[in-house]
Amino acid sequence: MTDDPKAVTEEEWRERLSAEQFHILREAGTERAFTGKYDKFYENGEYMCAACGTRLFISAAKYNSGCGWPAFTKPADEEVIDEHRDVSFGMIRTEVRCGKCNSHLGHVFPDGPPEQGGLRYCINSAALEFAPE
Repeated sequence: MTDDPKAVTEEEWRERLSAEQFHILREAGTERAFTGKYDKFYENGEYMCAACGTRLFISAAKYNSGCGWPAFTKPADEEVIDEHRDVSFGMIRTEVRCGKCNSHLGHVFPDGPPEQGGLRYCINSAALEFAPE
């Protein structure tokens, strides 16, 4: 991969990612609720972008929100996530993308645990790779 993942063409991404990952990461798709491999997964480690390998979340920030997708209270570092207004499907939401490769990850909502900042990063499992501690 080039040193700059933002320079990778969509055709190159299509070759590197599974069909589901490409749809989610590059076309802003969403996996069906309660079907992702990390929804009810609670091992200790780090979650990386499935496209470029950037560390996005750590297991200490993961919790069971009951929403059907992996949920985190905060990213591993603030600069690894870019936020964008999303008005698709007749809703107003905040989309989150990988700050390094601009891949779609999911959305952030203001209904997370109040004692942990009040945010819920609702992330597609297919957008993530896990590295155990």
